[in-house]
Amino acid sequence: MEFALQLRTLELFCTIAEHRSFSKAAVVHHLTQSAVSQAMQQLEESVGVELIDRSKRPLILTPAGKTYLSGLRGILRSYERLEQEVRSNSRKLSGKVSIGTIVSVGLSYMPDASEAFGRLHRDVDVRTEFGSNARVFEMTTEGEVDFGLVSFPHSNKDIQFVLWQQEPMRLVCSAEHPLATQNEVSLSQLSGIKMIAFDRGLQLRQEIDRCLAKAGINVNVCMEFDNADSMIRAIQASRGIGIVPEAAVRRETATGSLRVVACRELRMTRPLGIIFRRSGRLSRAASEFGSLLLGRPLEAGKRVKSGSGKLTVEAATSEPETGSSVVA
Repeated sequence: MEFALQLRTLELFCTIAEHRSFSKAAVVHHLTQSAVSQAMQQLEESVGVELIDRSKRPLILTPAGKTYLSGLRGILRSYERLEQEVRSNSRKLSGKVSIGTIVSVGLSYMPDASEAFGRLHRDVDVRTEFGSNARVFEMTTEGEVDFGLVSFPHSNKDIQFVLWQQEPMRLVCSAEHPLATQNEVSLSQLSGIKMIAFDRGLQLRQEIDRCLAKAGINVNVCMEFDNADSMIRAIQASRGIGIVPEAAVRRETATGSLRVVACRELRMTRPLGIIFRRSGRLSRAASEFGSLLLGRPLEAGKRVKSGSGKLTVEAATSEPETGSSVVA
């Protein structure tokens, strides 16, 4: 019991670091603000250093607190995975899990996730259905799949979502493109450049255009595609350049057929989410798969909307965000 209490205190500290607020952490953990404050005071007494600078609003971590948080997150993720493995040995799952996904997310994340899930639950058949963002919403609404993986998630009368991660967008070019040999480019160098882009009807393209226009940059779009895979093939074949999700080009950048072009002023992320039907409940197998993707428990009967469903542009001085997904 004492260990369980210590574990909850450590999880509480991580929540405070995320929300930078005792009161918000109290809401998340269903505690009073006083209880949260006392727990943090006891934690600091236990480690012998101040972890949270309470003089700032919103709260910030002290240098020692940042070091503690960095190591703690890894420990908690390892413990969660250990619990999953132990539970899987004592509660054998079987049946089917059907997941709808947009192409870029399915190709980037589902192979590793399915393999990891298969090692834990060999008797569960995982099936993936591909489609456009709208089609995945339709499949989920109609009950054709257990849940969906989409970009720019949003809720409606039938669907609610959990924010999964903010996926970085990268400026990439073929190895033969003129910018491939440059260590870094400025945003102004993209003005007027020929670029391969997503179809203008896609929300991702519209958000990218809006971000570039806000910075005063106009590009010359020479080709448009409705999915990242086709866009990547076109960049390779035409010695071109474009802005694509980071995970979609991991293989190509690793082999050198595509290059990531560093641009400090261009730091975008696209939101990815898991969508569910408001009615009904997820099967235990589907809930376990969702938990694997999220890197934290996903309760089958709970629909929690969290975070923003909009493309974000980070300040050039901000640090890259690291997700908690076990397969991201």
